[in-house]
Amino acid sequence: MRCLNVLGTTFSFTNPYTIEKGIPLILVSNHQSMYDIPPLIWYLRKHHVKFISKKELGKGIPSVSYNLRHGGSVLIDRKDAMSSIEAIKNFAKRIEKNKWAAVIFPEGTRSRDGNPKPFKTKGLLTMIKYAPNALIVPITINNSWKTLRYGKFPMGLGANMTFTVHKPLKANHYEDKLELISLVEAQVKSTIES
Repeated sequence: MRCLNVLGTTFSFTNPYTIEKGIPLILVSNHQSMYDIPPLIWYLRKHHVKFISKKELGKGIPSVSYNLRHGGSVLIDRKDAMSSIEAIKNFAKRIEKNKWAAVIFPEGTRSRDGNPKPFKTKGLLTMIKYAPNALIVPITINNSWKTLRYGKFPMGLGANMTFTVHKPLKANHYEDKLELISLVEAQVKSTIES
């Protein structure tokens, strides 16, 4: 984050809600760039943030790949749906047991221009099913895509990245989990800047 400050990037994290420690969390967010991740880790560090990530990120990125492999996150093969769901199921059980926070980007891949993609529900439904006591925390990310608008080089200058936390929802208060996901998706997309 401090390296991005050199490029004039600023970070704003707005959370008007008190999220208690010691409960499992499922953080549901839109995804605009790889630079979404460090601020989520930093601002929510007291909740021990873990990620669902594609297996390709498990090698080749100094410190990041090691952390994804050994830090409690899960790496999935997006080409193998069955093994991915099984991996997410086991991950959700660890989140529930250890009272960690799991970040899931239900769009499946990042938006390169800030425009949101439809949520894919399978992974999120699996998380909710196997971490039934989790608090669902919708988060909207804006302007992160501007850091990579030209690709990895040159990097975009002066992006004002914002992170907005919406009202957390208790997963076990909703009988219809698809209705819950629709509500979360609407919250996340409600403040995406176009």
